Amino acid sequence: MTILDRFRALRETQFGAFVPVLLALAAIWGYFGLVLPAYDVMTGEADSFRAIFLSPRNIYNLFMQSAVIATLAVGITIVLLLGEIDLSAAATAGVCAALLGVLVLAGVPGWLACIIVMGVGVVMGAAQGVLVAYVGIPSFVVTLAGLLGYQGLMQKILPTGNLNVGDPFVRGIARVLIPDMWGLALAVVVVAAFAFANLRKQSQRKAKGLELDSPLALWGQVIAFGIIVVAVVLTLNAYRSLPLLLVLLVALTALLGWISVSTPYGRSLFAVGGNAESARRLGMKVQRIRVSAFAIVGLMAAIGGIFGASRFGSVSYTAFAGGSLLLEAIGAAVIGGTSLFGGRGSVWNAILGALVIGSLGNGLDLTGASAADKLMVSGAILLLAVAIDAVSRNNAGGR
Repeated sequence: MTILDRFRALRETQFGAFVPVLLALAAIWGYFGLVLPAYDVMTGEADSFRAIFLSPRNIYNLFMQSAVIATLAVGITIVLLLGEIDLSAAATAGVCAALLGVLVLAGVPGWLACIIVMGVGVVMGAAQGVLVAYVGIPSFVVTLAGLLGYQGLMQKILPTGNLNVGDPFVRGIARVLIPDMWGLALAVVVVAAFAFANLRKQSQRKAKGLELDSPLALWGQVIAFGIIVVAVVLTLNAYRSLPLLLVLLVALTALLGWISVSTPYGRSLFAVGGNAESARRLGMKVQRIRVSAFAIVGLMAAIGGIFGASRFGSVSYTAFAGGSLLLEAIGAAVIGGTSLFGGRGSVWNAILGALVIGSLGNGLDLTGASAADKLMVSGAILLLAVAIDAVSRNNAGGR
């Protein structure tokens, strides 16, 4: 078996779906790790053995900076699985964050305000889903209108464009840290759960007489996953500790990942995205599925707004609706391997895609690149990801 054949076999495994984006992330980290040496504050001399980009402090900041992008990207992945798009996710997050700020300023307890804005996010997303599913308006048009309308609504809520959020509960989401030993214990539990899920899947495939992964591929996935998870936790512990915000993000992603892969509803998402007419003939409620998918995006957008308000301690129009958050979130989902044509993708890949986007921005910032350079590089990476998706889809159709 040639190296190319082995690579193709790896791509067919569960972990293999992560290989391209992991390689891209490794290349980005390797490049910036080499070109950005750390400087000794006492002597001013460069230390080639301690790259500033790969320092625990910068890795910690990188993960925190990418958290909001990843949250939106995970939600957007759900509608991309249907072959739809949501251009209003960032504006929805902004409206929910602004409403959160107003509620806590009015004296509403932080935990209750978070629940309220999550409900508002679900309603905002579902309303757009109804227009797409039952009225028949293309999702691009509906969510583009939502983008403009929600931006205007956010300006109404924040006439000054900025609002401080001082509620202890909300601020604590980003500031609470998991003790080092608890963080390592949590990492072990996550790796064990991953191993159990893989073994269970292998057992189910064997019972159905389906092709099985080789023991090398099976345990190779578990070992690689374990190394990555433990290394991340140790790196975060080396600077501060594992933030609660990242734990919540991983937990939400795990929940949506389980729903999208292991439930009838999740399988219906892929079925509708692959061929809506065939799914309809099989008795699937295609319209309800579309509405629910947009509701999930609205929920994740609201949570992204909460995360952003917690991390910054304030809500600003520029941070959510006036910047590049939407494009970065969509780019993260696509770079992560989710097809724009529907029927293929993973919410886990969206997190890795967000890290790719965040790493590029972070590394270019450290090298002193301009905002124009960052936009051009991000655009080139996104175009490459979409091109690979289109080529692989055409090749699959030709076989």
